[in-house]
Amino acid sequence: MAYIDRSNDRKDSGCIFCSRISRRRDSEDLIVWRGRLVTVFMNRFPYNNGHLMVAPNRHLARLSDLNQKEVLELHRLKALSLAALERAMRPAGYNLGLNLGKTAGAGVLDHIHWHIVPRWEGDTNFMPVIAETKVMPEHLRSTYKKLRKAFIEAASK
Repeated sequence: MAYIDRSNDRKDSGCIFCSRISRRRDSEDLIVWRGRLVTVFMNRFPYNNGHLMVAPNRHLARLSDLNQKEVLELHRLKALSLAALERAMRPAGYNLGLNLGKTAGAGVLDHIHWHIVPRWEGDTNFMPVIAETKVMPEHLRSTYKKLRKAFIEAASK
């Protein structure tokens, strides 16, 4: 319902990642981890519970725009994200990917980001096909609390 209610008044200007990074309201913006150069967000309209997005803090559209420190931290935070998801949710597998360009499915074209989607046996069923609805078994706030705790624990190892 949050998606449906907000879809009519989507007049947000600017980049959804940059605005969330600069606001520093992590719980409200579903930011589960901040690195020095990279931030990990929960997707507000996820494909599955625990769907994360990992994005550089700088507003960049292309892989070639990343510097070596950003590349290294992106990789480290993608690995930390997998460790936190494993700790908090125990998925059977993951989809980890990057969509570059509108034709490739990128919803945000001008700020590069990776998706990490936890997967479980049977997590895709008839609902998306028949009712064009995805069933989410856990509320975003509950998932946020579990993941935030898991990131702290995984980072301390």
